[in-house]
Amino acid sequence: MEDNESLFSHSIVKKETIKSTLKSVYDSLEQKGYKPINQLTGYLLNGDIEYISNFQNAREKLEELNRADIIEYLLKESLEK
Repeated sequence: MEDNESLFSHSIVKKETIKSTLKSVYDSLEQKGYKPINQLTGYLLNGDIEYISNFQNAREKLEELNRADIIEYLLKESLEK
């Protein structure tokens, strides 16, 4: 039972980490005057982190996440509701 609970907890933490990081990066890009959706889409499509500004460590925050995990999270959030 503990293994399932551990996996579930890890899944929730991972989901919340991705969500909060994306929100933080989005806010930073918006404050800098960029179009956050365009910037994040460009990064997710081709993996070029240069789409993301260094402002408020946005690039560094995003690099801590696995790009495939972000895409998986976004798909699940869009399709499971």
